[in-house]
Amino acid sequence: MSQDKLHSNQQYPPFDDKNSETPDVGGGLPVIKYWAEHTLSPEGAKLWKTLLHHSACLSCSWGTGGQKGGFTNEEGEKLQRCMKSVEAISAEIKPGIKSQVFEQRTIEELQKLTSLEADRLGRLSFPMILRAGKSHYERISWSEIYEIVTEGFRKTPERVASYSSGRSSNEAAFLLQLIMRSLGSNNLADCSDLCHSPSTYGLEQMFATKTSVVSLESLKKSDCVVLAGSNSAYNHPRLMNELIELRRHGGKIIVINPMMEIGLVKFGSPAFPVKSLVPGSDIASLYLQPIPGSDSVLFTGIQKALIETGHIKTEFLQAHTEGWEPVVENARSTSWETIVEICGVSQNEIEAAATIIADAKGVVFAWAMGITQHDNGVDNVFSICNTALISGNIGREGAGLMPVRGHSNVQGFGSMGVTTQKIKKGLQQALEKLLGRSLSSVKGYDTRSLIEAADDHKVDTLICLGGNLYAANPDSTQAKRALGKIETIVYLATKPNLGHFHGLAKQNTIVIPVLNRFENPHKTTVESGNNFVRLNDEGKTHLQDADLIPEVKFLTELAHRIHGEYPVDWRRLQDTKFIRQLIAETVPGFEKMATIDETKEEFTISDRILTTPHFPTPSGKAKMFVTPLPQLTLPHQKTFAGAENHQGIVVALMTGRSYAQHNTVVYQIEDKYRGIPHRNCILMNRIDLEKIGLQEHQRVTVEGNAGKLENVEIIYGAVRPGAALMFYPEVNVIFNPAVDKRSGTPAFKRVPVFVYAENSPKNY
Repeated sequence: MSQDKLHSNQQYPPFDDKNSETPDVGGGLPVIKYWAEHTLSPEGAKLWKTLLHHSACLSCSWGTGGQKGGFTNEEGEKLQRCMKSVEAISAEIKPGIKSQVFEQRTIEELQKLTSLEADRLGRLSFPMILRAGKSHYERISWSEIYEIVTEGFRKTPERVASYSSGRSSNEAAFLLQLIMRSLGSNNLADCSDLCHSPSTYGLEQMFATKTSVVSLESLKKSDCVVLAGSNSAYNHPRLMNELIELRRHGGKIIVINPMMEIGLVKFGSPAFPVKSLVPGSDIASLYLQPIPGSDSVLFTGIQKALIETGHIKTEFLQAHTEGWEPVVENARSTSWETIVEICGVSQNEIEAAATIIADAKGVVFAWAMGITQHDNGVDNVFSICNTALISGNIGREGAGLMPVRGHSNVQGFGSMGVTTQKIKKGLQQALEKLLGRSLSSVKGYDTRSLIEAADDHKVDTLICLGGNLYAANPDSTQAKRALGKIETIVYLATKPNLGHFHGLAKQNTIVIPVLNRFENPHKTTVESGNNFVRLNDEGKTHLQDADLIPEVKFLTELAHRIHGEYPVDWRRLQDTKFIRQLIAETVPGFEKMATIDETKEEFTISDRILTTPHFPTPSGKAKMFVTPLPQLTLPHQKTFAGAENHQGIVVALMTGRSYAQHNTVVYQIEDKYRGIPHRNCILMNRIDLEKIGLQEHQRVTVEGNAGKLENVEIIYGAVRPGAALMFYPEVNVIFNPAVDKRSGTPAFKRVPVFVYAENSPKNY
């Protein structure tokens, strides 16, 4: 029997079993302290200037800003800026890195830097290259850059690839995909492949949409939120304001997370200084801690409870869905014993969740990577959507589906066509008309398959528009090896990251310093996770003597040198106004982009917010899918090399970010809200550790299927038995995970690992 099943009926240690120094409230006064330290520091003037600039937040997709002002959201509410925004801005206004830093440090020395240390080097301020056989980065002229990169892009289209993150603008994203598709390449890998690709795939299959169907206005009309697999207190603090308000008005919140996070129990928001900041506001009405990877079964249980209590919306299903009968029969026929055994949540708890949903007037189902980063991530999304349909909570205001996305413009990249998944018919037709031919039918490389292809010597040239392809991938050894087989890699970035020191090409690794969102000499746009398009004003950089370039200028010049004036006058597009006009003509729902420069009217993308139960599918109905039971048995200890001589335990490891972290960028080494003092820790349940005679603060080895980390400190935490947590990206080095075959997303949230102490010999 698996460790998961052994643990399924055990009691968890109380929440106050945490470190005594850990706060009892998420957010709160430490946020104010951080703001004060930075805004009153020597960088304070630049920080405030940027905070007040009319541009969107650099951090998550729930950020604010744009034409309404830096602290104002799309509904006109004030004080909507969070600590993560300050962290991101503070990093961007650091001094430029002097050339001596790279002249004096070898690449081997740079590879010893941590993520935090690399970020604190400062801003990239000149273009540089690491040539084959050389030990140092050196300056490079723009003419040589264009010569090398243009030659690289003239390879066979299938051997040219791109990777991107949500840091950049819609305009840069549109240019990137148009350059690649003009070549005949669909190798448009994106950071979303590693996180919300199952959401995009699942929503497209069921509803013929790929994004949230809920606006901020609609969310405010709900009286229940189901928040699954998301630690929004860490990663989307502005969403917490909405949850606080929902609870204040009598609504309820169901949190689903194997890890009990302090900020999802109680959170203190600076947006409500009197009522919330110090005492904290209650968040979770019900907190469920399932076995990692079992979410589809948990939601099947909720469906079963709704059916058994007569709260299934049969008339709604008959009128507005297809394939609903098998889904209902699957929930009805799956026994409670099976459901409880697989998901580890009791029948009473599941029924309590169903009662809250049934009693609510409108439920919004929200989720993040705890749902998607599994080898059954698409099934998890299907099961959430099935639950929304069975309860009638979609296609009306105050109800619906809301994937909570990460980076500030990651959704915008998908809208612009940066994806290896099937693009919408309207966009495809418009691009084919523009190109004068059909788009290539060759399947493009998503992020994981890009690494696999590079490892097989199938990629010659790679351009990375932001992001950290090396560190974001699992199996860091493979990622480094694979990138080392690519002839030329071009990184466009504002700051150095680990990828620039480890993700090195075979011949030429070029790092191009670009202007950030609030520095560009032209307007740009971004898209929020709730389909709201913000306009960013022009700005200026504080790096007066730096040799920086706007991303749009580099991309258009490169495109001109590759394509001439096919299919557009690329150099004309250096004025981003003309890119927006092209987007308005090409991308469905973005028609208002044509006049946004004149009107400055930010907008919600048309036809995405569903307020009636008519869906953009051919039949107008949602298509439902039965979700099979996942296979969650953990491997036996004997499959790990360390088990030959040591006693230990196999657990399902979840990778996660710390509080002061944005994607792969680490701003502080400790995580005070979890009681974790540094990055080389594993957070586990006391029950698991006592079984094998281990104690808190003891040092252990954590072994995965691709490597091991040693001298890892044990920290007790309120994670369910059989599960554990370690920090991404450092832990990526030890595992090569299973991948969801439909979406290409790796299973970062269920990694089998063997935990043992070097001084714990195996008993024979």
